[in-house]
Amino acid sequence: ENLKMIYRIRIILDTKDDVLRDLEIKSNSSFEELHFAIVDAFNLKGNEMASFYLSDKNWKQGAEITLESFGQEKVMKNCLLSSEINNLQTNFIYVYDFLELWTFFVEVVDESNENKFIDYPQIIFSTGKVPESAPDKIFIEDNKNHDNFEESFDDDPYNYY
Repeated sequence: ENLKMIYRIRIILDTKDDVLRDLEIKSNSSFEELHFAIVDAFNLKGNEMASFYLSDKNWKQGAEITLESFGQEKVMKNCLLSSEINNLQTNFIYVYDFLELWTFFVEVVDESNENKFIDYPQIIFSTGKVPESAPDKIFIEDNKNHDNFEESFDDDPYNYY
């Protein structure tokens, strides 16, 4: 029998306090299913637009995977995790609510065999309390804490502001 795989994914809210969730999800799930799993894990309302962005190890933002189709980009419900995740592509940035800009760092930390007795996706670790409103950006680049997230990315071609 072909063993089904799951991904163990760590999702970290971009805030100064440690607010993170580890979840397991089937590798043949769509990015839309991961989106709803994150919404549930962080108690977000789930009624706002969201996108995943491919990212490298330094959290440089790349191609977008959108919740709704606007034309050319990949759409979450049609895009399987297993079609994007590989040895070189394990990091994603997830942005929820483009007015508030809740920003999460999403990293595939492990791949293992599915347990047929478990209902996926499931949260396997949780720490930190989600703030009432989206935190100010404190993205740290080169170990220097920038006071202004936008300024620190003025020269960044992947800047989404």
